[in-house]
Amino acid sequence: MKLYKLESSNFETFFGTPEEPIKRNVVRLAQAPSCNAFLVLSADTFNELELLDSVPSGFDFTYCQEWGLTIDEDVIERVIIDLRKKAYPTWQDQLDYIYHNGVDDWKTNIITPIKEKYPKR
Repeated sequence: MKLYKLESSNFETFFGTPEEPIKRNVVRLAQAPSCNAFLVLSADTFNELELLDSVPSGFDFTYCQEWGLTIDEDVIERVIIDLRKKAYPTWQDQLDYIYHNGVDDWKTNIITPIKEKYPKR
């Protein structure tokens, strides 16, 4: 997954307005205390955002505040793991799927798409 910086001046252009929202496959991770910039994570490529190779300082973690406010590479990896975990169906649903469709179909249609949507960094 890629880490991007979104300036607040570009927020409406990127996400649209309440009347005309633009659906984006991104996860908002952090914001600057002044709310002038945000960090987002996505498997998709967005040329209109600033691609980052490391976590910049000066941002407060907002994805899950009970984890704390500090954001670093380890926290981003934890977010990706959490997103993957939430994307999987329940164990019972997976077992039912395997019973009706087989393990190979389960790997192709359940596991692979989740790993593609939430790849490691």
